[in-house]
Amino acid sequence: MATWDDVVEMASRLPGTEVATWYRTPSLKVAGKGFARLRTEAEGWLVLMCEMDEKAALLASGDPAFHTTPHYDGHGSILVDLAEADREQLAELVEQAWRLKAPAKLRTAFEGG
Repeated sequence: MATWDDVVEMASRLPGTEVATWYRTPSLKVAGKGFARLRTEAEGWLVLMCEMDEKAALLASGDPAFHTTPHYDGHGSILVDLAEADREQLAELVEQAWRLKAPAKLRTAFEGG
């Protein structure tokens, strides 16, 4: 079972990541842009930014870790139940979410170029 602290630890290796708040909830941001948010209204669920095709694939997988609600329909974000999430996959999704919001300069620095 992953926790918010685990998500923060996963994101801490990504340049420019800051722990902040977003909609008055704990979040992760890069260059002032949110890429992950803990939903305090649904304990243990994480909102992660993602591409729409990735969201569709995660939902179609049938994996109980991934959800959406009507509020998030048509939006590039996926809800992740941290109690159900595979830690390795979660780390990959956190990095992908960071890449969506990080400026090119930070992405290049992270990739070593």
